Amino acid sequence: MATNDQADNQSNSRAGTIGPVGGVFALDQSSPCPLQLQKMVETVADRPLPQASKVNLMKLIASLSLATYPDGNSPSIASSAVALVKPIDAALHAAVINVDIPDVSNALSKYLLDLPYKIQEVEASSRKRGKDLLEAIAQEAMRAGVTLTTQELAAPPAFMGDTAAEQCRYFDICLVGWASDNETARMTAEAVVFGSGRPTLIFPDSAEVGVLDHVVIAWDGSRVAARAVADARPFLERASTVTVVTVTDEKPLPGHGIGERLALGLRTRGVVAGATSIQAGDRSIGIALQEHALGLGGKLLVMGGYGHSRVRDFVLGGATEDILTDLRLPVLLSH
Repeated sequence: MATNDQADNQSNSRAGTIGPVGGVFALDQSSPCPLQLQKMVETVADRPLPQASKVNLMKLIASLSLATYPDGNSPSIASSAVALVKPIDAALHAAVINVDIPDVSNALSKYLLDLPYKIQEVEASSRKRGKDLLEAIAQEAMRAGVTLTTQELAAPPAFMGDTAAEQCRYFDICLVGWASDNETARMTAEAVVFGSGRPTLIFPDSAEVGVLDHVVIAWDGSRVAARAVADARPFLERASTVTVVTVTDEKPLPGHGIGERLALGLRTRGVVAGATSIQAGDRSIGIALQEHALGLGGKLLVMGGYGHSRVRDFVLGGATEDILTDLRLPVLLSH
């Protein structure tokens, strides 16, 4: 039979002490001493509370790819690029892609055509055009207070688009200027959209870009459309109005009311958003979307980029082909 002292010891053993378990103190049955328990509680109470960990907010950086050969971007691209990044508080990285023509001359071509000299002349012209573009962008960035970094790259003619796409992978958003008579700009845009892994904002390089206060989303419920919406977040957060547009007669859709469902999700996040549906009719899908966006007063169209590369020739979806052929307003494409 246990004495009273023995019973007290057994009771004390069951009480135990307190030890830290994930920030919460749990009973530890190994110590029989209540005095140790009191001292540990007092010691823990005297300790300062842990400070909340610091959150590092990363600044967005947009990469602008500039073509210099054979058709260079217009110098007016500078003001448009700066106008696009300033509202989203992004820094700008401008990279010119100069041409580097391989020397394939032989004795006959040197004698008859003076090919090495002509190559040097073309390359020098490309570099000068690139420096002029960078200077124009530097002036615009300084005027607007936008942080700017620059880079000069060189690539053979067939790989200039690929070079642009590769350097864009180190940034958050890609910018590409577009002009109807500039095949180089279209080639660059295709390469960046499908090769960079980053959202690509294509814009008319000779037209003034206004405030992107009304964003229009082309929504079909697909994976690439969802990716585009996520990539457009910096613009959606700052827009005064967002309109979700669904084209109902172009292809089967995954359900009814998919546009309103997306708009509801955006409203839940604090965005002023609505939804509408249209029919393309006899218009191509890309033209129908652009015309409707402009009719609504839209300043930016957000859509998924459909297509893939087949032996270096891009096979594009219908809407993407329309955008790259006949761009009418800034368009954010995600692939």
